[in-house]
Amino acid sequence: MFKDLKVEDLMTEGVVTIVKNEDVVFAFEKLMKNKISALPVVDGDKLIGLVSATDLGHNLILDHYKLGTKVENVMITNVKSVSPKSSVQDAITLMSENIPDKAIFNQLPVVENNKLVGILADGDIIRAINDKL
Repeated sequence: MFKDLKVEDLMTEGVVTIVKNEDVVFAFEKLMKNKISALPVVDGDKLIGLVSATDLGHNLILDHYKLGTKVENVMITNVKSVSPKSSVQDAITLMSENIPDKAIFNQLPVVENNKLVGILADGDIIRAINDKL
């Protein structure tokens, strides 16, 4: 079903991002305001990390962060990504094989020439499946 479909066919462009020196409370508010589950952390347009709503929310509720904790202190830095030309099948495989220990990510950053250009979310894949049914 997805062998010929490319990531660029389904990905969301204009990704909501955050910078590493922002407060985790602001990051969580940004996630909630935009109704998204993960925020790529960028330096300019280069992807340097990722934070999830699940991880931030859980730790904020349990009061695990000190006042003023910055995104750079809690972000996942070993972030898997795909190129826009990757097959959706390859992206699905990557998402399912590389779930980090700290959080479950249902979004995969899309990077081209070291620049964040989009994000592929499980919702994008579900919509594509639904369109085929």
